[in-house]
Amino acid sequence: MNSRDRLRIAIQKSGRLTEPALGLLKRCGLTFRQSRDKLFCFGEGEPVDLLLVRDDDIPGLIAQSVCDLGIVGRNVLAEFSLARAAEGAHLREWRALGFGRCRLSIAVPQTLDYCGSWQLAGQRIATSYPTLLRQWLDEQGIAVEVVTLAGSVEIAPRLGTADSICDLVQSGATLAANQLQEVDVLLESEAVLAGAETPPTDERGDMLELLLKRLDGVIQLRESCLLWLQTPKDALDAIIRKLPDGAQPTLFPLAGQPDQLMLQALCSGEVSWRRMEEIKRAGASGMFVVPVEKMLA
Repeated sequence: MNSRDRLRIAIQKSGRLTEPALGLLKRCGLTFRQSRDKLFCFGEGEPVDLLLVRDDDIPGLIAQSVCDLGIVGRNVLAEFSLARAAEGAHLREWRALGFGRCRLSIAVPQTLDYCGSWQLAGQRIATSYPTLLRQWLDEQGIAVEVVTLAGSVEIAPRLGTADSICDLVQSGATLAANQLQEVDVLLESEAVLAGAETPPTDERGDMLELLLKRLDGVIQLRESCLLWLQTPKDALDAIIRKLPDGAQPTLFPLAGQPDQLMLQALCSGEVSWRRMEEIKRAGASGMFVVPVEKMLA
């Protein structure tokens, strides 16, 4: 295989998405050997390599075909796609990955009695996402001055360079520390697997399909567990009604106990103590919950 017969994925070199992205790929069965400059990781088991780059560079690298996929925030992908749409740089969100959740929001001074987006008219709004902000403002029919900053957006009102901001929010603690309040959400974001609209048609396409299947299994099982319990046959219907929604039970006979069954159910989400207590009161015994590490449909 030559180097471009191998699937290439770009991830954030350092930041809040780096470790979760590496952990996710590891759970997909991918292992890597890092280069001396720590910018490239060679896949050891599968033909999949990693590029370690700035997160803002990932969409551009995909658009330029330097890499095939990238793990990046939806906010970064959306800003790039919207800004470059006229150039035909159409990228696709292949999968939402369930970590790095945040939101792109408007925040105004806490002293402002905010009643609606109309109050932003005529303001200066600082942001690192000017294209997404302008799109939202156009939808609202509001004219403002957009002040584009590369970082430290939250301090712009205190410095007098903006009246309000549009920035990423997680807990809201940074906003509170800068006497700001979140008032409007433009975009709900999380880490996503991004790529070109059309998958590769060579060996890389086959590897992409395999990777997506593994990702689906990992994501599905992230909060899943196996519930095992013993039940009398005459309590079976009552116990099944107490199982978490969507759980499909499998039943096994117990040797020497014709009136007893062993029940196994794959549950999506946590099985709480309260749920277990309700199942026990319905007649179950010997109950335990087991985490699921891998599943192949």
